[in-house]
Amino acid sequence: MTVWLTRIAPDPRSAQARSDTTGTRLGLALHQRLMALFPPDAGPDPRARFNVLFRTEDTPHGLHLLMQSTHQPDLTRLPENYGTSLSRPLDALLDALRPGLTVRYRCIANAVRRPGHTTRAHYNLPAVVPLHGTAADTWWEGQTQAAGLTPHTIESTSLDAAGGRHGKRGTTTRALVRHARTRFDGTATIEDPELLRTKITEGIGRGKAYGCGLLTIAPARSPQ
Repeated sequence: MTVWLTRIAPDPRSAQARSDTTGTRLGLALHQRLMALFPPDAGPDPRARFNVLFRTEDTPHGLHLLMQSTHQPDLTRLPENYGTSLSRPLDALLDALRPGLTVRYRCIANAVRRPGHTTRAHYNLPAVVPLHGTAADTWWEGQTQAAGLTPHTIESTSLDAAGGRHGKRGTTTRALVRHARTRFDGTATIEDPELLRTKITEGIGRGKAYGCGLLTIAPARSPQ
């Protein structure tokens, strides 16, 4: 199974690209745009079938979209003048994973906890509590270990929430759903390559349709 990594550089002159990547539309609307690059007859959950994950990246050249999938996207389905795009297979990187290899990682994740009913009632908490600071770092440490990694450094940055409206179009009952996002960067050592390949392919945590869960790695540079 080939895993594809696609980078899209939206053109800020494109009204459709601006709409997809700004404001409250950053999330579900962008997910819908990217899913249009895959076959439409993929069943009830095409995102899971094709393991589509994505996130936005701020670069010196502006905002870029990074998408990963187990089906090669048809980039010709992007709107005309939407921006530049390129897909490449990740097979060589994934095949090179081995125990003891130190890597750099990045992931934008939905770091949350779900308190039990008694705890929620006692402290008047919502069903889902976003995590920040040390609590988010602790959550991420557990996620990396579950992905076959031993983390050495963790740098977390809170980002604006991503969301979108759920429900039938044209109605006034469409609920606005928001997902907290935290970007995690750092270094780690690979302990279980197979587990890591699985987590890279399937993603980490919740909110995958909102730009969360894509874990990317690269070999760490040796100290000079």
